[in-house]
Amino acid sequence: MSIPPDASAIETTALRRQRLHWLNGLAASARSRQRLAALCICMSGALLIGQAAAIAWLIQAVLVEHRPVAAAIPVLLGLLAVLAVRALLGSATQAAAGDVADAARLSLRERVYRRLLGLGPLWLRQQRTGELGELMLAHADAVESYYAGYQPVRIEVVVVPLLILLAVAYVDWVVALILLFTAPLVPFFMMLVGWGAEAAGRAQLGELARMSGHFADRIKGLGLLRLYGRGEAELEGVAAAAEGVRERTLKVLRIAFLSSTVLEFFASVSVAMVALYLGLSYLGLMSLHAAVPTLGAGMFCLLLAPEFYAPLRRLAAHYHDRANALAAAAEVERLLGELPAAAAVEDAAPAARAPELLEQHAPPVVVRNLVLRPLGASHDVVQQLSFQIEAGQRLALVGPSGSGKSTLLEALAGWLPPREGSIVLRPGLEVGYAGQRPYLFHGSIADNLRLADPGVSDARLHAVAEAAQVMRFAANLPDGLDTVIGERGFGLSGGEARRIGLARLLLRDPQLLLLDEPTAFLDPDTEAALLQTLAAFARDRAVVIATHSDTAMRWADTRLVLTASGRAQTTEEPA
Repeated sequence: MSIPPDASAIETTALRRQRLHWLNGLAASARSRQRLAALCICMSGALLIGQAAAIAWLIQAVLVEHRPVAAAIPVLLGLLAVLAVRALLGSATQAAAGDVADAARLSLRERVYRRLLGLGPLWLRQQRTGELGELMLAHADAVESYYAGYQPVRIEVVVVPLLILLAVAYVDWVVALILLFTAPLVPFFMMLVGWGAEAAGRAQLGELARMSGHFADRIKGLGLLRLYGRGEAELEGVAAAAEGVRERTLKVLRIAFLSSTVLEFFASVSVAMVALYLGLSYLGLMSLHAAVPTLGAGMFCLLLAPEFYAPLRRLAAHYHDRANALAAAAEVERLLGELPAAAAVEDAAPAARAPELLEQHAPPVVVRNLVLRPLGASHDVVQQLSFQIEAGQRLALVGPSGSGKSTLLEALAGWLPPREGSIVLRPGLEVGYAGQRPYLFHGSIADNLRLADPGVSDARLHAVAEAAQVMRFAANLPDGLDTVIGERGFGLSGGEARRIGLARLLLRDPQLLLLDEPTAFLDPDTEAALLQTLAAFARDRAVVIATHSDTAMRWADTRLVLTASGRAQTTEEPA
């Protein structure tokens, strides 16, 4: 079936509407502040008419009618009051719009973070963290500008020009017709320029995200780059990426300045037409009324003519904020696969129920006909695997590298969905996973341990550190557990980092422990001590340990052998 020529345009329009709807939903929690900003900006526009009327009356009364100064004092005081109220309304509009923008930015970050949590660590391993970081920075700033700049002006442009048009029509219908017929030129050219600004803004945000990802990757691998003498070459790559961002940014600015120039030109021409009509009327060269307009009436129309186009000009100036926000939404959709929705609000938390008798005695884990394939792999590594884990059982996953031991642990942890078969966990079962590369944050060892239980006592923290053999090396550090380590465990060996990850897991006290090579890189004495304390600590808890160590295999009471083909799986008792 052939696709209509305008199918892509229809799809683009539908996507734009969908993204605008998503953007407008980010500030749902600040609707009252949004309405307050709209009310203040509309009231300020309405008072503008009274301000112009007061100035026009003063000019007519003093210069034409030569009224005494005392008669003008009440009007002058009223004019000053209007100016003061408009200043207060302007401040209130900015404050309310700023609150709405902050709420929208926070909502974006919460939605993105919740989406990243839902996608899981396995998906995150395939992404560039620099690009994802930009979702919280430049993209959030684009959304903030959309709410602080574009949204209030969009409301103003709907209400204020209409009020001005009605007021001018009451005084001089010819001026009102000039304003009415020249006004559509501004949104027409704004629409034309806006399409280009959106495309340029999306390209600029994409280039910025790529540069951030490129720079973050090079920072992480700086030691390797220096080792292989690639430092200067990578500097050139960073310079090229920065140049690309510079060119994209200047292109966006060029379009924004072009749009402002075009719209200012048409607005100025329209105001000049009003001034020309009034001047010709006063000179008697154009007579469209029975009587020549008074000087006050002419000044009233001439004062309001620029203000009629002012909201349109401000909308044009902030229209690139809308384009940037749409570009940010498109980048969020590209990187995350979809636009993250708001968190579902539960009516009431379900009451916790006690497990039924059969559930209490059910095996913690039952695996049936399991087929697993790692993300990005071209073939299955585990095929038709069935087994169950009993309470208090120590199960050793044994097999050559690539046989699927780590993949099986990730599936048991809930990170990797099965391609076929099922993994049934006992209701209420708490699962803990300690991988080969535990992530350690910049901070003290104790801070990294307290991630599992922020309120843990010092005594229990030291007990867990002793059980995981962390104190074997922490006791020799300058500040013990309070010693500060670098990001990703910088300053520690691989075995030390794994022991901290194991201690963090034990602090959670789960009912099912999933351990991936916990004794790797350990000397025999440390390994034996770790397994001994782990046996005491994990009593009555199920433990699944992936290992190549003969000592760990003997420590387990059951072995599950995985083959490289993924087809032959057997369970055997250790010799």
